[in-house]
Order: sequence, then structure tokens, then C-alpha cells
Amino acid sequence: MFTNDQRQKERTGKYGSPRRQYLQELVAQFQNASDEETKEKIVANLGNFAYDPYNYTFLRQLNVLELFLDCLTEPNERLLEFALGGICNASADPTNAAVVIECGGIPLVIQCLSSPVWNTVNYALGSLYYLCNATTEDEILKPEVVDAIKRFAAAGAVNVCFSNLAQSLLDRHASKLN
Repeated sequence: MFTNDQRQKERTGKYGSPRRQYLQELVAQFQNASDEETKEKIVANLGNFAYDPYNYTFLRQLNVLELFLDCLTEPNERLLEFALGGICNASADPTNAAVVIECGGIPLVIQCLSSPVWNTVNYALGSLYYLCNATTEDEILKPEVVDAIKRFAAAGAVNVCFSNLAQSLLDRHASKLN
């Protein structure tokens, strides 16, 4: 359920941490973490907060979107999966999508289409759905990317999620693909 100020106040209670402070603590924990499992858990947690519009401003203020993008350059598949899930969740908001675009996120997301992890590919398709607009379509709708998306769209028997999401992306930009 989406949060508002009143609901957040009720859930936090008298002694709880305000949401921004809690997210800031998570970012600090990530920056100080040395083992991969801890980083994975923190990024997964941050990614879960990225689905709620209440958190969008905090995520931008704390540079969490940039943290997610940094994780896309890591060799750890789980870290990459969780970070891309956060990007996908947050990119539904045009302001967040603009941050991802401005920080060079499109090539990083496109690269994830070749991941061996199904969730990562699904998050990449979802992210591209939100990131593709009149300004970015030349970068996203390149022939090799469109070919990959078409392969996912045709893979309905193998993975319905890929197929439906890829087809939605193609349908949304069909006029640009002809």
C-alpha cells in the first residue's frame, strides 16, 4: 500500500526513525559494508522502497538511484538483480527516470538484457519501458536492442512475463519501429 505522511507517522510510532533517516542509514550501511551478502540485502531493501511514490524524493535526495546504477557495473548477479529491480520500480516516476537517463543508465540497463538471471532481464525490460521516450528512443530502439526485445516477445511459451512485457514495449513504440 502506498504511504502518505499520516500513514507514515502512524507506522513509525513515537520512537521510530523517520523514513528519510532510515533510508539514509541504509545507504550508510551499504557504503560501509564489506561483504557481498550484506550489500545484496541492503540493495534489495532499498529496491523495495523504490516502489512507493512516497519515497521518491528521499531516494533522489540520498542518491539511491545512482547507487543502483553503480551496482549495475558489479559482477555480482544478485546485486545487479536487486539494483535493477529498484531502478525498474523507481523509473515509473518520470523524475526518477530522468535521473537514471542523465546518469547514463540506459546502456547499463540494455546490457542487462543479456543476463542469465530471468528477474534481471524482466527488470531490464520494465525499466526500458519507462525510460523510453521521445528523447531516448534513438538510444533504446537501436536495431540490436529491438531484435532482443522481439526475441523476448516471441518467447511466450518459455516465459510469459518476458513475452508480455517485451510485447508491451514494442506495442508502445510500434510507430517508431516501422
